[in-house]
Amino acid sequence: MVGKVTREAAAERLKGLFNITVTPFAADGGLDRTGLAQAIERAIAAGYDGVLIGGTYGEFATMTADERASLFRAAMGVVADRVPVLLCSAAADTRVAAELSALAVGLGGIPMVMPPYVSEVTEAQVEAFFRTLCAQLPAVVIYNAPGIGITLAPGLIARLADIPGIVGLKQGELAPTVVDELVGRVGGRIRLFCASDLQMLGPVVAGFDGVSSTNSCALPELIRQVYTALASGDAARAGALQRSWYRYRAFARATGQPQTVKAAMRIRSWNGGHVRAPLTDLAADRVAELEAIMAELLAHPAGTLGRAA
Repeated sequence: MVGKVTREAAAERLKGLFNITVTPFAADGGLDRTGLAQAIERAIAAGYDGVLIGGTYGEFATMTADERASLFRAAMGVVADRVPVLLCSAAADTRVAAELSALAVGLGGIPMVMPPYVSEVTEAQVEAFFRTLCAQLPAVVIYNAPGIGITLAPGLIARLADIPGIVGLKQGELAPTVVDELVGRVGGRIRLFCASDLQMLGPVVAGFDGVSSTNSCALPELIRQVYTALASGDAARAGALQRSWYRYRAFARATGQPQTVKAAMRIRSWNGGHVRAPLTDLAADRVAELEAIMAELLAHPAGTLGRAA
């Protein structure tokens, strides 16, 4: 897709299971490019359909625009067009969002953009923002992320789906009624991605086109098996597999996902790096709890994980 990003090509490739790659920071706060490359290669080798770079759990909010641009370039250099790449170009400053989105397209990626997260922004202003952005770009994915700025209502999303250039939605509000309304109103018009592997069963069964997963950085085999079972129509097996990592999910909800994922990666001897302030790495006692959870998963009788590579 490098140099040839079109709405049609982007829409065609945006489906399946995407790995939300964590951003591995070194102890001094800099980007660990080796760790980033290893994480991307692991996801591709595990059969993931795409990767998402610099998202919420990629800690984009802790990086400068220049650092994010550097991250985009580093990631795209590793991927080399083997799989589609979503590049999160969200920013409170709409000028930064536009600049990063243009860079994403120029590198061969697909920009993923939140609405402007400023006080009292209206639906009309959100719609105007996306219309302006899409007038300059061939393909844009909407990032609807509750907890970060405003939450887009299904009615507004349906109107945004009419904008030329909008090819997909990464949806974080996953209440059953909202999922049902989105599938009914915009399904088939744009790609629908479930933003959370913690809640992926319902949206995929309802008709979402894909899932983005942060925990797949630490549990790539298991998350892939859950999704494969869902995609093949074996909901019973998918449910059983999803239940097998409940303890991990409950722990991650309590401790925070980027720091938990990075700690779990280290437990598997993989380079997850550190988190940036205001987040903090897991304390030693919490790491010990996670080690016990991971040991149980690694020894699962169904072989969902196997042994650490």
